[in-house]
Amino acid sequence: MILALARLELMRLLRAPLAWGLLAVLQFLLALLFLMYLDNFLVTLQPKLAALPSPPGVTETVLVPTLTWATLLWLAVTPLLSMRSIAEERQQGRLDLYFSAPISVTELVLGKFLGLVAFVLFGVLLLTAMLASLSLGTPLDWGRLAGGLIGLLLSVSAFLAAGVYLSARIAQPGLAALLGYALLALLFALWLSGRSETNPSSLFVWLSGIGHFLGLAQGLLRLSAVAYFLLATTLFLSLAILRLDRERNG
Repeated sequence: MILALARLELMRLLRAPLAWGLLAVLQFLLALLFLMYLDNFLVTLQPKLAALPSPPGVTETVLVPTLTWATLLWLAVTPLLSMRSIAEERQQGRLDLYFSAPISVTELVLGKFLGLVAFVLFGVLLLTAMLASLSLGTPLDWGRLAGGLIGLLLSVSAFLAAGVYLSARIAQPGLAALLGYALLALLFALWLSGRSETNPSSLFVWLSGIGHFLGLAQGLLRLSAVAYFLLATTLFLSLAILRLDRERNG
């Protein structure tokens, strides 16, 4: 049942012009960034790095910054993708149909979440094909590329889970998206506050998760970062399940 609900959610996204528009804009921006970093490496950096004994290659100069921007851009669009997952169902009266159907709230939430992740995975596959095209002309560090892509999925999945929770609490999709952006702004504010020179706070940096995703974007799969995003995903999905369960049981 979870997979069936995930397939329905994915089909809903694929039929929505907004989702395709966001995906097209994302791929266009990432292609521009990719070509910009590649041109900078070939024209500017490569002649200077040739004299170094162990110069950084395209992995450090092209793949890593592109993956970092990819994670940031996907985080920026997740509120728009997740805002309709539950809120629109409630707004159009379909949520009561789900509640009366022989499915659990857990299946509903996980199905919605996995459908969103599947759509993001489609975009990640397009990004992977673009980055892997460099292997036609130069060796790549496939381990760091795989680590960066896994980090992207972990980071975005955690924020998708937060979006599903906000959509479960808010009746209006637009307001759910606005609160998603407020949460994203709060995380960046925590990170900046924690890194301030006057009053640094390692706790704020850890809570923000920004440092975790920056490390993952570089292909460094640290256990602490993976655990952070898995715990965040589990927390927000659990909160969404509890919220809908209370609503279903009155």
